[in-house]
Amino acid sequence: MCEAVRIVSFLPAGTEIVHALGAGSNLLGRSHECDYPAEVTRLPVVSRPALQFEGLGPEEIDGAVTERLKSGASLYEIDEVLLRELSPDVILTQDLCQVCAPSGNELSRALRELPGTPRVLRLTPRTIAQIHENILEVGDAIGRRPAAEALVAENTQRIARVAKLLAGQPVRRVVFLEWIDPLFCAGHWVPEMIARAGGEDCLGKPEADSERINWEDVLETAPEVIVVAPCGYGLARATELGGDLPSVSNATVYAVDANAYFARPGPRVAEGIELLAHLVHPAKFPWPHPGRPWAEIG
Repeated sequence: MCEAVRIVSFLPAGTEIVHALGAGSNLLGRSHECDYPAEVTRLPVVSRPALQFEGLGPEEIDGAVTERLKSGASLYEIDEVLLRELSPDVILTQDLCQVCAPSGNELSRALRELPGTPRVLRLTPRTIAQIHENILEVGDAIGRRPAAEALVAENTQRIARVAKLLAGQPVRRVVFLEWIDPLFCAGHWVPEMIARAGGEDCLGKPEADSERINWEDVLETAPEVIVVAPCGYGLARATELGGDLPSVSNATVYAVDANAYFARPGPRVAEGIELLAHLVHPAKFPWPHPGRPWAEIG
């Protein structure tokens, strides 16, 4: 089946899952944000943002997105002509976050124009278990169930190893910032990742949308670790934005690559937990991979 199935992904996490399952050659189109692994950037782009964010700061981006959503307009534009030409059998998208990928009227309209009826998978996890369920669901849809089961088993073992190495360690107070201006706390699967890494995020919203917070909220938790992970950004931009935060006594502040490890619920969730475990308990959990996807700020 895998040789025949034609896949279009509107979702970076979906694109990563397809490649992790060994079906990258079946991927025919991607969103403008799909950039991992690097070879996917050669694929044609089927969706782009309706707004131009280049040159805007976090506050300006937040304002523009808020106004666009308030008006009822979509944040994305779909190349319907290209989508028809690609004629996918499987489409990967989501309906968890209006900011993350096409999911509403723009996608429904595009689907009506297709000559066939592709299978549409809406990957909408709120927990680590649901991320793994999504991987299995994609595996079923593209004929890669054994590979999906192997990936989930490997991730489960790696997460269990973190727990074993951190057994008996004190739980450390963590604040995880998904946006900087305004501040947003962690939501959905991220608070669980923090807990698996030996931390506790008192401001986090497990299995729920992240929410706006203020700096007084951060200070009241007396954090020992602050993780700066603005959604949609890599390490360099997170480091730059984190440098503008006020200092917090007795807290170590880290910028991380949010796109790689936290904003995209896919195959790298276990590696994200390993990264958090190293930041929260550096002496107990050495970073087990090459590279350094974090930077200490201040």
